[in-house]
Amino acid sequence: MAIWHSDPTLEEVNQSMGDCMPSYLGMKITEIGDDYIVGTMPVEDRTRQPFGILHGGASVALAETLGSMAANMVVDTRKFYCVGQEINANHLRPVPDGEVTAKATAIHIGRSSQVWEIRIHDPRGKLNCISRITMAVVPVPSH
Repeated sequence: MAIWHSDPTLEEVNQSMGDCMPSYLGMKITEIGDDYIVGTMPVEDRTRQPFGILHGGASVALAETLGSMAANMVVDTRKFYCVGQEINANHLRPVPDGEVTAKATAIHIGRSSQVWEIRIHDPRGKLNCISRITMAVVPVPSH
């Protein structure tokens, strides 16, 4: 049984990224499972650091994007929205090129907070980064 509050399509989720950082860095959501989402990001000039490998900040941006999107897909966005409170990442191996794939899965879904784990793999399937994000569930202000 799916954990999502609604049943978004890949097209809707990708369009929701608009003209901001995820789109600029080439991120795309590629799969929505019953309790996870998967996204990709290219390793290229936009996402590399000066030593020619994937920038750790780009990995964190991918992790935060997936964790935030997933968290907001769980709640009724007419009543709540989710914002990041804390994120951490362990960078395990360099990625010089190709495309990384990230999968966000819920560790905890509560009334006032959520915790998501994001695992990022290189093009060969090797784990290159593991991240965890804590999201605050905030009521939408009444008008």
